Amino acid sequence: MTETPTNADFRERSRLSRRQLLAASAGALLLPSLPKAQETAMTPKAFVYTEVAISVPFDQAPWQEINEAIRQQPGFLNKTWLSGHGNNSLGGFYGFDSIENARKFVTGYFPSEPRVFGVAHNTRVFDAEATAAASRDMGAVQYGGAKDAPGAFVYTELQLSVPFGDAPWQARNKALKMLPGLQNKVWLSGLQTQTLGGFDAFDTLDHALDFAVNMFPDTAAGLGCAFYTRVFDASVTETASRAMRSPYYSPAA
Repeated sequence: MTETPTNADFRERSRLSRRQLLAASAGALLLPSLPKAQETAMTPKAFVYTEVAISVPFDQAPWQEINEAIRQQPGFLNKTWLSGHGNNSLGGFYGFDSIENARKFVTGYFPSEPRVFGVAHNTRVFDAEATAAASRDMGAVQYGGAKDAPGAFVYTELQLSVPFGDAPWQARNKALKMLPGLQNKVWLSGLQTQTLGGFDAFDTLDHALDFAVNMFPDTAAGLGCAFYTRVFDASVTETASRAMRSPYYSPAA
């Protein structure tokens, strides 16, 4: 019979790739938490990830009409549009003012969008407060990090359930900060599922692909679990994202 791993087992098995381990020579040493930035009305309490099983060049998507409808949703703070690299899927990464409003969005409003196209879709809700300290340490723009316009986004999710407080994010952050082209990272903790994941901004599509295709699979292999990765071309969605107050872009002068 397979034994359920304990938190100690998880910490032991949560090894990075060999290249990343060299970057994280301090390993499991815990780093001091950064001071919590003053919260504002735009500080997210929940994140939502969506992706619609459709293939359409982004400039042909009715994003203006969709933007107008989403702006009316309770608790909506911002949205970063996503266009799938290699398949032209449509998606988004959202900030909400509460978990309750994020739930309402994915169960009430959002299913109507893919229903219009007659296609299936994928949604996820994440507890932003559980990962706020880890995300701040990675310069997440949602908490005031630098706003260098990204060239690509990477979404990752591990098929692993662990309370975020038990995850060795300090050591992982130390290694991630050495990754070529990584601008900032939002850590993700699945609501109810406690899956581990991230939404990462990269300076170029090539750097994003190198991470998703060549590096992240080693991390999942070290944990012995399946995983999900998606790469999105940020250059084609910038205008639509700016119109939705995406925190990845500075306001127009």
